[in-house]
Amino acid sequence: MRMSQQMKLAPRMIQSMEILQLPLAALEERIEQELASNPTLEQKEPGDEDSVEGSKGEGEGEPEVEQKSEGERELTVSDDSVDSNHADDFERLSNMSEEYGESWNTNTYEGESYRPARDTGDRDAKMDAMANTAARGDSLGEQLLDQWHLIEMTPEHRVAGEYLIGFLDADGYLRTDRQTMLEQAPPTVKVELLDEALGLLQENIEPQGIGARDLRECLLLQIDAKLRLVEDGQAEDIGEDRDLELERTLVADHLKDIEANRLPKIAKDLGRDIEDIKRSIGHLRRYHPHPGRMLVEDNSRSIVPDAIIDYDEDQDRYVARLRHERLPALRISKVSEKMAKDKTLDRKTRDFVKNNIHTGQWLIDAIQQRHNTVMRVINVVIDAQREFFDYGPQHLKPLPMTTVADQLGIHVATVSRAVSEKYIQSPRGIFPLRMFFSGGTETEGGEAMSWGAVQAKLKEVIGEEDKSNPLSDDELVVKLKEKGIEIARRTVAKYRKQLGIAPARQRKEY
Repeated sequence: MRMSQQMKLAPRMIQSMEILQLPLAALEERIEQELASNPTLEQKEPGDEDSVEGSKGEGEGEPEVEQKSEGERELTVSDDSVDSNHADDFERLSNMSEEYGESWNTNTYEGESYRPARDTGDRDAKMDAMANTAARGDSLGEQLLDQWHLIEMTPEHRVAGEYLIGFLDADGYLRTDRQTMLEQAPPTVKVELLDEALGLLQENIEPQGIGARDLRECLLLQIDAKLRLVEDGQAEDIGEDRDLELERTLVADHLKDIEANRLPKIAKDLGRDIEDIKRSIGHLRRYHPHPGRMLVEDNSRSIVPDAIIDYDEDQDRYVARLRHERLPALRISKVSEKMAKDKTLDRKTRDFVKNNIHTGQWLIDAIQQRHNTVMRVINVVIDAQREFFDYGPQHLKPLPMTTVADQLGIHVATVSRAVSEKYIQSPRGIFPLRMFFSGGTETEGGEAMSWGAVQAKLKEVIGEEDKSNPLSDDELVVKLKEKGIEIARRTVAKYRKQLGIAPARQRKEY
């Protein structure tokens, strides 16, 4: 045996940390789930008074009633629909209706409106929203199969084409190798049928480029489609300055040179003027490298800012406000409070109601605590990063989370959860809250500068360079040092890649 100390997190504390970490959209969804699952929670209507005060702990320690009423027996519901005892349970519900009178039947209590999510007789806003939501669009495979079934072909080719469509990825590419497809193909699908079906698919399916096996083939399929329009006399929208044959040659033979920006080499190999090469490369940018995504809507996750920061001209300071209007205002229903104190009900029923009241009250408190913590952290950010909001990203200061935690008197893990997946909307745009917490360096003048500010300064230097003679990474180090920022060449290369900026050779303009 030994004596030791251990720290264990209570379930309520774990759930409280989860609430703190949730972004606004996820918290909104969590509240909707709690409203649906907790019968004691209800949404406050505009103009209603807060009825949460004093609900915590109510009903604790009531003495046992001396006479047992029929309400004291546990209400049980089972999957066995033939159990005759359930008739007594429904009779008890009828008796409860008589005991509570109009407050039970009409869902009102002492003039206070109580609107649970069901059996109200009113239109359900959630159901109306679901009914008005647009239906899910057809998937890429479904749309391609619809087109495929309109093409005239033999039944064997139709089956082979349907099989091929099943291997297309979200970009519309056929990246699975032929041997793998043959090994999984039905016995009737032979290699010749696959090749012929692939040719039909690439030529007839819209948009052009579907069924390509790489970027080069995808662009060639789109160029060939335009060349067929020219041959058929249907190329009015092509443009007189287009040289489709040159575009096709560039893609077929010099795609790697284009990626490496070796335009003089291409011009020398083809015996063409470099201006013609640049013009044709400009036209190549009009082709879509991922044709499959043209048919399927991109369901990118939308960003919902947790707070809005405005500039107060009268006080010359920035003021933050949380977006409370998106979250339903919660309270404990008065009917539930009355049931928790009603000694005519059996103890298990009252315990059930009281447990749900405690759970609902905890949720209300956890949400309020989340609001307070996030707001305190944002106010610290506003004070520490005033120059960022005044002048821009180049003036972002280092702000370690440990500093904020010490200033607020909370644990650094709490700060980390408070900024996780949170966004703020400011006069300079929408930014992730975590962006304001980073290390940094000091300039030659002794001024603290965050790594984000160094990246912004690097981007500014590259933007001001002579594009006909762009700066190498070593030259960027020198330029940054002239501005008082001394960092290593490998750091410059790392930040350049993080910013999505190509090396000097590929940035050169001819």
